Amino acid sequence: MSTSNHNNSPEALAAPLSDCVDRNPVGNRGNLTNSTKLTPTNWQVRLQNYSKLLMAVVEASNFTLQYANDSFCRLMGITPPTGNWHSQGIRLWDLFGEFDAVAQEQLYRRHLLPLVLRDVYQIDRSNWSFLDEPTIVSVNTAGNTEPHSIQFWLRSEHLKVERIDPQQDEFADVELSQLPLEEILATETWENRLQLDNYRVKGQFLWEGLDVTNQEKIRRLIDLLIEHDSVLRPKKFRLLDRQLRSLFHADNFLLLSVKGQQVKVFTSKDNRVIQSKIYTLESLEGSHFMAAAEANRVWKVPNLSSDCKTKLEQLLFNQGVSSLLLIPLFVSHPDGESSPGQLIGMVGLTSNIPNNFDSLDVSHGLALIPALSAALRQGVQGQFSHIHPAVEWRFLEEAERRSWGLPPQAIVFTNVYPMYGICDIRGSSEQRNHAIQTDLLAQFTLAVAVVDAVCQYQDLAFLQQFHQDLLTYRESLSNGVMVDAEVTAIQYLRDNLEIYFDYFRQCGDGAAAAVKAYEEACANDHRCVYTARDCYDRMIHEINNQLRETWDTAQMRMQQILPHYCDVELTDGMDHMIYVGGSINQKFSLFHLHALRYEQLRAICECARVCFGLRDRYEKTLEVTYLVLVQDTTVDIFHDEQTEKLFDLRGSTRDTRYEIVKKRIDKAVDVKNQARITQPGMLTLVYSTKEEWEEYEHYLRYLAREAWVDTAIESGIVEPLQGITGLKFARVR
Repeated sequence: MSTSNHNNSPEALAAPLSDCVDRNPVGNRGNLTNSTKLTPTNWQVRLQNYSKLLMAVVEASNFTLQYANDSFCRLMGITPPTGNWHSQGIRLWDLFGEFDAVAQEQLYRRHLLPLVLRDVYQIDRSNWSFLDEPTIVSVNTAGNTEPHSIQFWLRSEHLKVERIDPQQDEFADVELSQLPLEEILATETWENRLQLDNYRVKGQFLWEGLDVTNQEKIRRLIDLLIEHDSVLRPKKFRLLDRQLRSLFHADNFLLLSVKGQQVKVFTSKDNRVIQSKIYTLESLEGSHFMAAAEANRVWKVPNLSSDCKTKLEQLLFNQGVSSLLLIPLFVSHPDGESSPGQLIGMVGLTSNIPNNFDSLDVSHGLALIPALSAALRQGVQGQFSHIHPAVEWRFLEEAERRSWGLPPQAIVFTNVYPMYGICDIRGSSEQRNHAIQTDLLAQFTLAVAVVDAVCQYQDLAFLQQFHQDLLTYRESLSNGVMVDAEVTAIQYLRDNLEIYFDYFRQCGDGAAAAVKAYEEACANDHRCVYTARDCYDRMIHEINNQLRETWDTAQMRMQQILPHYCDVELTDGMDHMIYVGGSINQKFSLFHLHALRYEQLRAICECARVCFGLRDRYEKTLEVTYLVLVQDTTVDIFHDEQTEKLFDLRGSTRDTRYEIVKKRIDKAVDVKNQARITQPGMLTLVYSTKEEWEEYEHYLRYLAREAWVDTAIESGIVEPLQGITGLKFARVR
């Protein structure tokens, strides 16, 4: 493959443009002075320095850069040479990792074939549509953590081609002139026939490109949104979160779902989809969210601190949010009315920087509205959303039935085996109350110090009486706190003490210092002393996180045994509810049941070891108890569309008995000594029949063999629960 180089300096490239400009295209319009007249040199400078179009001249033989404009150089991080570009030796695939030698040759052949047809065989068409087919590559640019997407075209119609050895004709076996040109250009077979070394190409490629990074991000987002999976699946939600934050340069992503008068807010945290508390539409009245919905347009909130009227906005502000971009989503009227239709939700992008979002972000938001609306309608607003994978098939089946116009049919799974377990943080409510008491006493002590300092400056009867009130209130707190004390005591200080701080600061240096100490101790999101409670919250959070992560890992193993339904609830500890049976998965057998029961016990033991590790790391930690409820009798479960809960027991006598036991068993006591049947550091099994115990006795023996538990087994009878008798327990350390 041989080429002949022509003059490719910037001046030579601009020559045709100079000819056009010399004709003065502005004519006689206005009084264009000599100082403002657009000259060829002016245009060359503007094209070179200010055009967003990336331009380069590329040697046809090896794709080496011969010249590039400033936009190209800036994006690629290239310093334009002071001398000859050819001496740089920069090739396109040095800049674009995806545009390797193989891709370069393929593109070269694509351009060479029509040139050979035109110059060697005199087969020509003026319109070569393939030249309008762009190539998209990515490039890592200096100073950017994310790659840029570049769309480029090669212009080759000005090149000339000649065959070096006319006797070597790779198309001698066909009559090219008799074949449709479109067929030749559309088939790679003809391109691959070319013997590249037998052609001499005169001239250089003109390379033109555009930075389409944002367009590519929008395209990938749309592809992600229209996928069949629910947007609330953790993996898809994480991808959506990451891609939206990248496109809008945001710190966080919120998904609001509106159903009836309820608004649910979903975010991503610790690789999970988190649903915050449920808000009512009424509670959002006057908010930026409702303003965006009422205006039905992408809504910018430049600075949240200046307008923060509702609890949701106050929560975001307390979390550090300064600016918002809100994208309201509506479902269209079925009759095609022009009004926006019903509000189904909203996407919110947040930033900790004021004025973070601009009109370009608004444009991107508008482009995503159709796909976001479809994803929200399918994943959140649909009849069946957030479904466990093991039972999703039944919900999809029912959705298809209803799409045919058939009447709704209850979703029921009959004769499934229940497996219930608890990892309960013992004494968590007492510990929480103690933390509340500690913080309140600390805050009231600071309050007393403030009043003491003011009394030193100005001795008034009113201050003396208020001082006595504070001492009395503090004394009552030292004797114990009730549930409402956390709110009422703090409100008492806000209404009776903090309102005077502006005046107290003027009552001498001692009072000003006392007020400052009080305010610094309360300088947090809760606006009160929150030290002991923060420690408690962090401990509960860490225990729950460790339990959840351990259980999730175990669940992956258990699902491989046989797909089954599992629901997990985190409060002060973790509860799990498993249902397994042939109505959920037709491959079910007793082997799967027994393997899952044993795996459930192993998972509980894994959770216990994690908690032991936490106990060993901290001087103070909460004790955790572990219980598994055994039942060899099957139950029926059904999906109630009127409740948030995915499944409820159907309501037969056996189902009701199981539900009562499940709700009360964690507080059950030994009939012999009235001690709780669950004890820290021990695994407790509750069962009814001899057969159930014989099965689980084997499992305990297996666990001991694996060194999960001790061999000594304690046993007893459970005191009757609301008329339910006959329950027994066994526990092992």
